[in-house]
Amino acid sequence: MNRLTSVRLLLAWLGCVAGAAGAIAEERRPNILFAIADDWGYGHAGAYGCRFVNTPAFDQVAREGVLFHNCFTSNPKCSPCRATILTGRNSWQTEEACCHFGIFPKKWAVYPDVLEAAGYHVGYTGKGWGPGDFKAGGFDRNPAGPAYQKHKNKPPYKGIGAIDYAANFTDFLNQRKKGQPFCFWYGAVEPHRGYEVGSGLRAGKDPKTVDLPPFYPDSPVIRSDYLDYALEIEWFDTHLGRILKKLQEIGELDNTIIVVTSDHGEPFPRVKGQIYEKGFHLPLAIRWGKVVRPGRTVDDFINVRDFMPTYLEATGVKIPATVTGRSFLDVLKSPQSGIVDATRNRHLVGKERHDLGRPHDLGYPVRAIRTPEYLYIRNYEPDRWPAGNPETGYRNVDDGLTKEFLLSSFDRYFKMSFGKRPAEELYRVDRDTGCLTNLAGDPAYEKVQRALAAEMEATLKKEGDPRALGQGKIFDSYQYLGNRKHSWEAWKANQ
Repeated sequence: MNRLTSVRLLLAWLGCVAGAAGAIAEERRPNILFAIADDWGYGHAGAYGCRFVNTPAFDQVAREGVLFHNCFTSNPKCSPCRATILTGRNSWQTEEACCHFGIFPKKWAVYPDVLEAAGYHVGYTGKGWGPGDFKAGGFDRNPAGPAYQKHKNKPPYKGIGAIDYAANFTDFLNQRKKGQPFCFWYGAVEPHRGYEVGSGLRAGKDPKTVDLPPFYPDSPVIRSDYLDYALEIEWFDTHLGRILKKLQEIGELDNTIIVVTSDHGEPFPRVKGQIYEKGFHLPLAIRWGKVVRPGRTVDDFINVRDFMPTYLEATGVKIPATVTGRSFLDVLKSPQSGIVDATRNRHLVGKERHDLGRPHDLGYPVRAIRTPEYLYIRNYEPDRWPAGNPETGYRNVDDGLTKEFLLSSFDRYFKMSFGKRPAEELYRVDRDTGCLTNLAGDPAYEKVQRALAAEMEATLKKEGDPRALGQGKIFDSYQYLGNRKHSWEAWKANQ
């Protein structure tokens, strides 16, 4: 054998090795498990020091991965937030999907479709995108992927869904091809209302352990309501634990990017659907085997629209041009805690029409900007009721014990949850997380107020927000598909 032949054989062998290595690398692309609770507020987990909620599975993800302190949604309502997660776009960039219970237009790429086209096995269980109509928008299936819903179980309390999420995840895994990477959306319907009243107390939970928000009075009724809410978080966490165990059993735990979060704050007055800190601040923990250094806590601002580009960068899939979010893969891979990327220190949030309950069924348009120190809010229609009109039942607040209790008082706590709000609000959220002291109009904060208002306006215009461009009426023209019995028109017809 001459030297030239030997070189050729060596090159051929190296090519085979490279090809085999490439095939192995292709097989070992990371899986993605996205676990999203329905109405779970920031801080309500053991990893955050919460005493009245027991979340061993979430705590495991945080302990073996990264715990985030500043994850936010761009719209604190179910379907608008989920549209942001799926498209990688802020809420006001999703047209009809910006409004609750509307249509989801199929004009932007959604990450399950992108990953499926790249060879991933995709699916979801429980609640995907919704509530609303995705078929009218052009989708032939839920934007979260094919549904896996056949397995049911008997929940321990009324109000908890009967879907066996963990069993459906196993069913999903059984239907993938050998070695195929997967992307799964575990969408619990908990802790969404309604709750079995008093279930938390009957389960032995201590009402003294509840840390009440400062915008509520110290009432045993509200404490008990929070304990009922806690039980449902724990149900979500129980299924997460079963899913983690399954990943361990099949040897895929460390090759799976596990993201655990929520769509907005808890379903209580002045939280869910409202543009205050607790409404849009989310729990978040992420685990990824040896890629992510365990035991870290991160203070960088993460927008839920950043999930999609992060998934795609991690899997080596091209990020569509329609995505406006920013990958934080560098933050995940960093060995640092605290502030990793100092440029991640701004977040914009807003809402348009959520649930009905105002004259002509108009929305309550808001935009806000959050910095490490401040929250500046612009209420575009301060003459409207932010939680819905009184005569229609304040429909942008979920019914429950806390709502009933506050509606019976008509004191300052009632006003904080249901009363009208000024055109501008400014809070030192680093000191005032309850957003109780409005600094707008205070001469000492005039420069801060003007600077944040200008920054927010410029950013919204750059993002093409119709509200900032003087075309905000379009949001009220979008079709509402939910129950209209509490609408202004229905109330008016019965008078």
